[in-house]
Amino acid sequence: MEARLDLFGNALAAKVLKHINSAGKVLSESGLPAATQELVKIRASQINGCGFCTDMHTKDAAAAGETSVRLNLVAAWREATVFTEAERAALELAEQGTRIADAAGGVTDEAWANAAKHYDEDQLVALMSLIAVINAYNRINVINQQPAGDYRPGQFG
Repeated sequence: MEARLDLFGNALAAKVLKHINSAGKVLSESGLPAATQELVKIRASQINGCGFCTDMHTKDAAAAGETSVRLNLVAAWREATVFTEAERAALELAEQGTRIADAAGGVTDEAWANAAKHYDEDQLVALMSLIAVINAYNRINVINQQPAGDYRPGQFG
């Protein structure tokens, strides 16, 4: 598979991605646990069928010490016993926030309340924003048919 456009060689794409990357950097420095951030990015990317982001975030998570058992079970987190209650709440919010079009009501009050039991207001802002940012990345990469598999951990800094 070849990408439809060279996003890394296009000046306008570089400007757009610079701003999305800046938002991502703010979120990576938030109080939301790094492991939770990677799990959320992986799950949203799986739902959206974004191979590029799934490749990137599973490799980055593994390089940061995440176990293969947990990485292999992200897609089946409901049945897996390896995630904390806080991580499960974040994964539920990520799923509902990613599948907004599938549910006329958007994210349920129950999912929000469950996340609010585990995360403070700043962490909730970070979680909500992270879901939005990874969905933006997913959509750009899926529309562009960005190939997956060659990512090296830390490749983008």
